[in-house]
Amino acid sequence: MIELVDVHKSFGTQKVLDGLNLRIEDGKTTVIIGKSGGGKSVLLKHIIGLLKPDSGQILVNGIDITTLNDRELNEVRKNFGMLFQEAALFDSMNVGENVAFPLREHTKKKEKEIREIVDERLRAVGLPGVENKMPSELSGGMRKRVGLARALAMHPQIILYDEPTTGLDPIMTEAINDLIINTQKNFNVTCVVISHDIESIFEIGHNIAMLYDGKIVEYGTPEVIKQSDNPVLKQFLSGSLVGPISIM
Repeated sequence: MIELVDVHKSFGTQKVLDGLNLRIEDGKTTVIIGKSGGGKSVLLKHIIGLLKPDSGQILVNGIDITTLNDRELNEVRKNFGMLFQEAALFDSMNVGENVAFPLREHTKKKEKEIREIVDERLRAVGLPGVENKMPSELSGGMRKRVGLARALAMHPQIILYDEPTTGLDPIMTEAINDLIINTQKNFNVTCVVISHDIESIFEIGHNIAMLYDGKIVEYGTPEVIKQSDNPVLKQFLSGSLVGPISIM
């Protein structure tokens, strides 16, 4: 469904992606790991077309999105849902209006159908009956659940998660992990997750990709990743200060 082929991206003299290759398996959850500031969010923005590479291909359902104009790219983006790190809810809208926003912006559905979809998506993330609450009334975990409900509103094929458990306590982290797993199964979506949470990556990921120095240096199932002898990966997973990954 998604394939990145020899992708390069620099910002000025800083090379962020350096001939990166990655194939994201259809109907599975792929977790991308790597050091802070190492290009994971840049990679995610390339997948959804918010950034264009300096060179290389990004294929979504066989279409190279780097060649599309804005109108064509917006059509492709309708296949995506995205849960941002801080949920990115509109503070001036209540929960129901936040979840309904993409439906009102991008479809011609009638209000009755929109309300039904909003109710269904909020139930799917375990938040029935909160339509009239404002984002300021919600806990961090609830905000992320509402963000996921909004991401699911258009029934996307692909969901992108940017650090979904950052800032959450262990119990809420486990709740969000369960939600990611169940969403993938129940909606049969392809998921791409950026995460630093070592326990979480092995719990939610069908495949794990290690990004380092602008390339994917290791890729495989959780079992393959755990048994890898790659020194970069081993240092990252152990949290050791000793190894090829510099803390500078």
